Amino acid sequence: MTSLHFCSTRMAAWSRLACLGSLSRTRRGLSIFSSTSPSNWTKVVSDAEKIVGYPTSFMSLRCLLSDELSNVAMHVRKLVGTKHPLLNTARGFVYDSKHNLQMRGLVVLLMSKAAGPSSTSSDVLLPDMVSGIYPSQRNLAEITELIHTAFLVHRGIVNLKEWTYSDGPLKDLQFGNKMAILSGDFLLANACTGLAQLNNTKVVELISSAIGDLVQGVYHESSISTEEGNLSLASWEDQTFLSHGALLAKSCQAAMELARHDAEAQLLAYRYGKHLALGHKLNSDLQPFQKSGSDSAVFSLDSAPVVFHRLIVGHERWLHQLQQTQNIAKLTGYSKLRRLIKTESGVSQAADLCTYHGTKALEAIRRFPASEARSALENIASAVMKF
Repeated sequence: MTSLHFCSTRMAAWSRLACLGSLSRTRRGLSIFSSTSPSNWTKVVSDAEKIVGYPTSFMSLRCLLSDELSNVAMHVRKLVGTKHPLLNTARGFVYDSKHNLQMRGLVVLLMSKAAGPSSTSSDVLLPDMVSGIYPSQRNLAEITELIHTAFLVHRGIVNLKEWTYSDGPLKDLQFGNKMAILSGDFLLANACTGLAQLNNTKVVELISSAIGDLVQGVYHESSISTEEGNLSLASWEDQTFLSHGALLAKSCQAAMELARHDAEAQLLAYRYGKHLALGHKLNSDLQPFQKSGSDSAVFSLDSAPVVFHRLIVGHERWLHQLQQTQNIAKLTGYSKLRRLIKTESGVSQAADLCTYHGTKALEAIRRFPASEARSALENIASAVMKF
């Protein structure tokens, strides 16, 4: 089986799951890296971008300027005035005020520069390096962003069974769902083509398995009902790694493989990517409970503080609290539920877990030689632990 065919098989499975998810789940919150950034996140990312040579992007200019994507942009305009999530995702591509859009690619580039060339690499390859990064590693960073962006676009499918007039015309939402599927497929197809062009079988296997992890993560989210109390802490950790950690972890490992680093360096890069992604997800989950002025903010019922809280109070009490906070229309009152959750230690336990993952990321990156790139990766991991 060719690498392009293998990746395309994963893409088809992903697209089918995206369609199924629209029928089985309510509207999901979308994010680029996570929904909310730490206060100093913008400065940390801006400083890191200077080290790798230029601001990173979710895809190359040739992809942005392609006829196919231009047509997509024209059609997305039809969704203006509706509440279709694809519109917000498209806005994020144009205006990324939180510097989250390019985060995965930036980390891959910084990891590539921090590790530098391998001692076993041929001197012939060194002139190809730009700002200490091989062209193949820059291509990998772009591929990583394309995959994540396709994932976000596919998650922008809405459940039409829950459509109301306030959401906008039904035909526009149906059109938006079609655009989300086709646009996500287009981005993922471009990523798979670029992946095959790297001509590295192990890298293809790593990134293809990361796509498989994303598919499995979506399936887990679709099959687990948090309101019924079926999500344990172990399930939450597994699901979060599949949906948020696997792509970054395996992309960092793949960057080491492209530079021909040994298994130890690859493992350290993998650990950094894994713990950074999990720490950032925990930080994002904590924001509605710790950020001032967030009393009216909606939060996910499978976020880490909620999972910890439910484990503390038990299944019966959790269901009772949910019933207490629901109005006559069976809609959850998040302000009241937030106050109930903050009375227990779930929030502090989630914060401790966030600090744990941030510390583990620091331990991994500090095994690399001291450099500007390593310092930037340390700053990113430290920023994850600040609330």
